[in-house]
Parts: sequence; C-alpha cells; structure tokens
Amino acid sequence: MDGDLLPIGQFARLSRLSVKQLRHYDELGLLPPAYVDAASGYRYYRRAQARQALSIGLLRSLDVPLPVIAEVLGGAADALVGVRETLEAELARRRRTLATLERVMADGLPATPVRVVTEPDRTVAVERESAAGPADVGRATSAAIARLLRARPRTGPPRLVGLFPVELEDAFEVRAGLVVDPGDPAWEGAGVGLERLPGGTFACATHVGPYDQIMLTTHAVLAWCAERGHPLRGPIREVYVSDPATTEPDRLVTHLMLPLDA
Repeated sequence: MDGDLLPIGQFARLSRLSVKQLRHYDELGLLPPAYVDAASGYRYYRRAQARQALSIGLLRSLDVPLPVIAEVLGGAADALVGVRETLEAELARRRRTLATLERVMADGLPATPVRVVTEPDRTVAVERESAAGPADVGRATSAAIARLLRARPRTGPPRLVGLFPVELEDAFEVRAGLVVDPGDPAWEGAGVGLERLPGGTFACATHVGPYDQIMLTTHAVLAWCAERGHPLRGPIREVYVSDPATTEPDRLVTHLMLPLDA
C-alpha cells in the first residue's frame, strides 16, 4: 500500500472533519477515499486530499449545501450565487422580525382596538398563489397582487383585498382580490376569475405600519374574538387602504377583518 496514504482517523484530524462526515461525503461521491481495503473496508486518504476536505469544511461552515459544494469543487463559476441570495433573503427576514420585536418591546403586546363593522357583498377579480409556510406569505401575496395589477384595466386607484386562512400550515393558498364593478365589460377576456366576496358582520381593527408587522394587529383581532366566544372562521381579510407606491411603510393603513357571521 502506498506510504502516502493516511488511515481515515488520522486524515479526519488533519482535515478537521469527523470520521462520520468523511464516510458521508464518500457515500455522496463528494470526497471518496484514495484507497479502500478490500478485506476490512477501511478507508485511506492521501495528504493531497486535505485541501479538498478543508474546503468542504469551510463551505459547510458558511451554510453552503452539499450539492452546491459539489458544484464549487467541480469548478462551477456561479455555484455560490444562489446561496448568497438565500442568505440575503434570510437576513432581510430576520431584520423584519427584529423590527417587529422592537415594536412589541416599545408598545407592549398588541391591544389594538377592535370594532364591529358591516360590509356589503363585493365582486372581486381573484388571483391565487401557494405559500410555503407563514414566512412565505409576503412573497405569495405580492406575486398574486402583481398579477392582478398587470391584468386590471386602468380605472382609478385599485381596491385590493388579501384573503388568508386562519390556520397557517406548512403550505396553503393565498388569495388576492381586486374589487371591481359588477358586470364591468373591461374585465371580459382579462384572464382573471371574478368571484363574489361575501359581506356580513366583521370584527375589524386598523393596522398602521409595515405589512411585515400586520401579524400584531391580526393577533389583537383573534384574541378579541376568542375572548368573546366567536368562532375563528376565515378567511382573514386584509383591506389595503394605502398605496405602498406612494406611502411610507410606517404610514401604511390596512384594515384587518374576521367574519362574525355563521
């Protein structure tokens, strides 16, 4: 056997990886040993493989997934671009979470006043988007609204409504509605379905601030309903009063509504 070969335990110490990790990387074809003893199955590595092993450890410490590491080691020039974008998105989400936490620290737990309102039936153009969990609600809502706005005739400021299930599971559907005039011929052939948005009696609270912090006002409405014995029926309705294109995030006004009728 070549004298340059190191047993797996010694190579693990040299490369700062565990024996379990080396075996796993071998199974994935990411870092195969230079030699495997046919009788014992014991793995041996060359010293020259330490650089690759250390590179794998470095990239894993940066939260790079193993399939992407394989691409990097294979010489793919742009393999890390997607990882960077993912980390940036997570950092942005954490900053939004921090801003919401700071608002709770400053103002206390949500106690937004809740009132009872009556709403008429409305006709809405509807777009749907799947959300991969609560953290994906913002993206899904924005995507559905963007499609609505692209399809709508230019007839004045849009009256937009978001519709969300009460229970947010691992995956669920987000609906965005654009209030339209019943029978408006401008929507014929627009490729967007028209639906009836039922009216009735609703528990309603007004949220002022970024959309990322709407959960605080939603909490207040849900707590109000629970304290008074109202079943938590959905969908939760978000009525977007302000135009985010012309309104500062801290001044955005949104009405949160939960149906009280059976």
